[in-house]
Amino acid sequence: MTELLQNLINGLAIGSVYAIFALGYTLVFSILGIINFAHGAVFTLGAYFTYTLVVGQFENNGLIKGVNLFPAGSPFHGSAWAFAAAAVIGALLSGVVAVIIERLAFRPMRARGADPLLALVSSLGVALVIVNLIQILVGAESYSFPTDIYGDLKPALILHVGGKLVVVRTVQVIIFAVSMVLLLILGYVIGRTRTGKALRAVAENPGTASLLGISVERFIVITFFLSGFLGGLAGTLVSTAFSVAGPYFGVAYGLKGLAVIVLGGLGSIPGAVVGGLVIGLAEAFVPAQYSAYKDAVAFALLFVILLLRPQGLLGRLQIQKV
Repeated sequence: MTELLQNLINGLAIGSVYAIFALGYTLVFSILGIINFAHGAVFTLGAYFTYTLVVGQFENNGLIKGVNLFPAGSPFHGSAWAFAAAAVIGALLSGVVAVIIERLAFRPMRARGADPLLALVSSLGVALVIVNLIQILVGAESYSFPTDIYGDLKPALILHVGGKLVVVRTVQVIIFAVSMVLLLILGYVIGRTRTGKALRAVAENPGTASLLGISVERFIVITFFLSGFLGGLAGTLVSTAFSVAGPYFGVAYGLKGLAVIVLGGLGSIPGAVVGGLVIGLAEAFVPAQYSAYKDAVAFALLFVILLLRPQGLLGRLQIQKV
């Protein structure tokens, strides 16, 4: 029971991050019907933006090695609220980058009526450019956040279950709580507000939405901004639990995010949440001696579920009219 509870906590923490990261994929796919491969790079940028605001310099390598960006000390270091502000600003900057990616990689393709596959390849090219720019600027080394970013909070909570100890890292609780709040807010925005209804109308039929007076291009920009915001914040959350593990650490999470949206159902927001939690729990329950194979377990689970339900857990079968 103790081991079960420990694995459940670990799985919910990482699965919730998978969920909010995969939502960025889902939002773009639901509007444009294509996968934004630059989303993993935005995830990485979110972590680097926040780290830059909190620490203010990179000491190991790169063009800005040793440059002190805040000579008087970073205003975003010293308390949990300061770190929260840095995380939000980092996510906002990631959203802006996502909008720029839409302008450079997607809008020109749409204007020319290009095949969606070309837009996908274009986004992959943008991702490689971003990753390499990060490496040029700060190097390929990993960076860890200071240990006091969450203020005076204890690093872990100790639970006594059945005479045994269950260790819950404080960062896991924060990750899960922030992820759930974000998911609830996004669910409310999509389901209850005029902006959300307009986004759903554009996703359903852009042509009809345009005839009804909805600015399709404006809502595509809003979609990319929300996608980038979620991806950037997910990058920060993951890096506080582990580290900013180099420019390419978003690639692995990008692949995992693709697995999540396919498992949950392409274009389904609830499906992205369920898929993220399922894969997170599947990884958490892999025995420690086989932890090197946890990615294989997650993708094997994806394979089995798609054999039984090709549209994903919460996806809908697409009916083609001829």
